[in-house]
Amino acid sequence: MKKVLLIALLAFGAAHSQLKAQQPAVVISDKTGWHKIGETKVDFTKDRDEVIVMGADRFASMKFKVTDAPIDITDVEVYYESGDNQKINLGSAIKAPGESRVVDLNGGERRIKKIVFMYKTIPNYKDKKAHVEIWGNKTNTDKK
Repeated sequence: MKKVLLIALLAFGAAHSQLKAQQPAVVISDKTGWHKIGETKVDFTKDRDEVIVMGADRFASMKFKVTDAPIDITDVEVYYESGDNQKINLGSAIKAPGESRVVDLNGGERRIKKIVFMYKTIPNYKDKKAHVEIWGNKTNTDKK
């Protein structure tokens, strides 16, 4: 049943040309290593985005990758399926292309429900919007 639901969610996601932060991010692989959790284009009118994580959602650490335009990601809040959350002061101006530092999640590999990040867009000469990807690292050390 879970596979059928996951396949249906993937088909729905494929029907859309671009995954937005407000739409659920589906992670299909449980292999160790880095996996894209979600992505969005940030604009000059908002200062907060949210990514809901579904599927194989266990991660030990995360990072942000940025292209197209620079961005200053100030704070991140990770909400876990267990009900608790972790506040992270990222305080990182990221050039494009570039990436943030790796952030370890509290308690080892954990199931993530959603990720909320606050940012300031950095003015650039072409008024480009930053393309932000969130990547999570699976270690599978806590897998039973």
